[in-house]
Amino acid sequence: MATPEASMQSYYAARAPEYDSVYRKPERQPDLRSIEGWLPPRFTGKTVLEIACGTGYWTRFIASSAARIVAVDSAPETMRIARDRVPEGIVQFVAGDAYALPVQLGEFSAAFAGFFFSHVPKARRPAFLLGLGKLLKPGSKVVLLDNYYVEGSSSPIAGQDSEGNTYQTRVLADGSAHRVLKNFPGEAELRASIAGLGESGTFTRWPYFWAFEYVAAKP
Repeated sequence: MATPEASMQSYYAARAPEYDSVYRKPERQPDLRSIEGWLPPRFTGKTVLEIACGTGYWTRFIASSAARIVAVDSAPETMRIARDRVPEGIVQFVAGDAYALPVQLGEFSAAFAGFFFSHVPKARRPAFLLGLGKLLKPGSKVVLLDNYYVEGSSSPIAGQDSEGNTYQTRVLADGSAHRVLKNFPGEAELRASIAGLGESGTFTRWPYFWAFEYVAAKP
């Protein structure tokens, strides 16, 4: 049986042509406009490591203020779309594993993960955040952005495993069904996740989305 991470990679590769449909949901538009303005100032003048950039929906907003971005994703299919969205010279796209970030990427003054943390198995959160922290300078800002479960807007929860991870069944335009790990952590759970790895956590919420910012501690 494929691991949740392998299943996620194949799902997002298959979903690439319709990836951005989630950003077209009418009820979410006010939140998205707000976040699109809220996000760029967090990265003004920073060198940013973006995890799971997908089609670059958020990369383009960060690129308006950041000095440089290295955007990592495991799916070349989505990165091909992302490259057409951002100005050349500011963003470098790298195919890679978010759980095994190579030190060759360099050292950064900020990091961003949009709609990725909810797909990280609970047991792997500490290792993921630790690996991310190793590429950050002391005092670097980390911003995690993700969504709430909202009945009628989110895909229904279709199951839960022994570690407490929840799953959704998502059907693509070609009719294929995919079991996708999707957790919905609250503020307390997010704060607990950065214990020993970060400090000064700030939680911001919108009706459909949340953001959690913290200052990374050097491992």
